[in-house]
Amino acid sequence: MTRPAPKERGARPSVCFLYIAQTHQILHSLPIAIALAKGWPEIDVQIATATQEHLDYVRALLAALNVPPIPAHLLRPAWLRRLRLKGASGPPKALMLAANARRLSRYDAIVTPERTTALLRKLGVKDSKLVYTQHGAGDRGGPFEPRLKQFDLVMAAGPKQRDRMLSEGWVTPEHCAMVGYPKFDLIDALPPSPPPVFVQAKPVVLYNPHFHPTLGSWPRWGRQILERFAADERYNLIFAPHIRLFEGAPPGSIEALTPFMGHPRIHLDLGGPAAIDMTYTRAADIYLGDVSSQVYEFLRTPKPCLFLNASNVDWRGDESFHHWLYGPVLDDIEGLTDAVALAQSGHGDYVEAQKRGFAESFDLRETPSSVRAAQAIVDRLPAMKNIVK
Repeated sequence: MTRPAPKERGARPSVCFLYIAQTHQILHSLPIAIALAKGWPEIDVQIATATQEHLDYVRALLAALNVPPIPAHLLRPAWLRRLRLKGASGPPKALMLAANARRLSRYDAIVTPERTTALLRKLGVKDSKLVYTQHGAGDRGGPFEPRLKQFDLVMAAGPKQRDRMLSEGWVTPEHCAMVGYPKFDLIDALPPSPPPVFVQAKPVVLYNPHFHPTLGSWPRWGRQILERFAADERYNLIFAPHIRLFEGAPPGSIEALTPFMGHPRIHLDLGGPAAIDMTYTRAADIYLGDVSSQVYEFLRTPKPCLFLNASNVDWRGDESFHHWLYGPVLDDIEGLTDAVALAQSGHGDYVEAQKRGFAESFDLRETPSSVRAAQAIVDRLPAMKNIVK
């Protein structure tokens, strides 16, 4: 049931956790909403989603975590929620923001895991504070961009992310908080999803291509990579690309995937819950990818990695490819599965680099990351200044 419009601002501060993009982003800020609602009952915490699917997913997560319910509602209007452009899994973000700008302006703070919400400033939302939580801790340069300047608070998972945003001038120290990785809190609290079941137990490779049109490996090599693993009996393969690569498309509709459906050693998942809740990064023994930030979730436990330079980029010394220091980098895929075997046997050469990279990416402490992020909201926003935990 859709909630009525939020009340006009009063003595009780209000915070809206906004979801207008892909499902995987929910896991990055929902734990902050939970921590804020549990730790600061003086704050009116609400959730707003652009699709019924997102609302159902949020409610299912809250139920699975056995936490007190948080009021959640759908953004309006209904016809816009149903609109899909170019196969997108949700309605156009800019249109949804424009349609809801006035309602959103009634909140003291709007918390989002994506950057399009910065558009609210141009849509007349001037007094509500905007908080950007990030939705990953990767190295790719795209997320470090001018829209960050529109946010009153930008969170960083660790010193790598924080220092780059500061050095490039996208944030100032007073507008940035290093909080760790709230997604880990949520994943650790959830019952684990069952991993894929293969006919025979073999080392499991996770192939996780990014959606970037040139840096991603799928356009040039993806079909060939699946063919190599289909023909090599040494490995089981999980093909779980970034969910934006085939956004909204079922596997059966993608001609390149048809030969591999039902293969006993290949598991395909283009965006189900297991593709975003770290089921595969925890189940896999070897990571095969390009520029996805999921490699850092995979490296919560140091394991072999192999990277694909499909665009022949000059990556050495480029911080956008820092994660390519955690395993061998291939400039072609001749002998691909043999290269996987070499990455396994030579993993010891990369363990220390992986550990350093993980520590630089995630500032994890005894206090849960989600609690630290909630505290950053309370500390930094004027409407919360009289609230003491």
